[in-house]
Amino acid sequence: MRILYPAINPYREHRLVADDIHELYIEESGNPQGIPVLFLHGGPGTGTEPYHRCFFDPQRYRIILFDQRGCGKSTPHASLDNNTTQTLVQDIEDIRQYLSVDKWLVFGGSWGSTLALVYAETYPKNVLGLVLRGIFLCRPREIQWFYQEGASRLFPDYWQDFVRPIPFQERDNLLLAYYQRLTSEDDWLRLTTAKAWSLWEGRTSTLLPNERVRAHFVTPSVALSLARIECHYFTNDSFLEEDQILRDAPALENIPGVIVHGRYDVVCPLESAWQLHKAWSSSQLNIIADAGHAASEKSIVSALVRATDAFADQVS
Repeated sequence: MRILYPAINPYREHRLVADDIHELYIEESGNPQGIPVLFLHGGPGTGTEPYHRCFFDPQRYRIILFDQRGCGKSTPHASLDNNTTQTLVQDIEDIRQYLSVDKWLVFGGSWGSTLALVYAETYPKNVLGLVLRGIFLCRPREIQWFYQEGASRLFPDYWQDFVRPIPFQERDNLLLAYYQRLTSEDDWLRLTTAKAWSLWEGRTSTLLPNERVRAHFVTPSVALSLARIECHYFTNDSFLEEDQILRDAPALENIPGVIVHGRYDVVCPLESAWQLHKAWSSSQLNIIADAGHAASEKSIVSALVRATDAFADQVS
């Protein structure tokens, strides 16, 4: 069983102006001469955490983290303006050029896997490999499963708390009902509905209850950016065409990849990882028998660290 590498601090931090609205927080840690790796956080809207640096051997990797538009230390917080999948993909490419990276390993989980896949399909020549966790293809049926009907049957007690802010007559379209409240001018209404949205995701992300994960999701700044940005994306089909990621999977043909997915992932069911693996011939799929969705679950951690160690062995 592998564990995370010891905690480290960044050796350099950057502020990159993305456009007239957004400024991105970027950090580097590990070995400045090491293999460049870009970490893509989930959500969209959660931001990075210090433990995200620890999936990589700091002696062998130049570890690059950034907070996507509207979250973490990027500004303005929870902004929906100019915040689309396409602008995030362009941000990634701008960061690569800004940091003078030729090619990099891209590591992403949940929404981070979505973004990594779209980026790799757009700029395949700039990607050394992919390490992905909790595959999320952002298809309407995946959104319907988690936010309207499906996962609700497994967690009726948690679901009751999720739907509580929404009047009964509006519950036939929970995304729209939440969006109206999350974009309200009423600060109290935005925050209370954001916490209900985020609590649902935090509670269902692990196979066994995890108070640390739950508490992180309901931290006001995290809850607000996560709920607003996720709802913004999901009401717009994540700014993707139907089945776009699977349709464009041939672009990944020459990119090696490892997929790590919990057998009991309720947030992003295993079906999507299975379909991606079938469409991506150079991928390896590791189904984790005793895990759900969260990157912090022990068996998920072990599989991800094993994958980054193996990639470093191959490159060196």
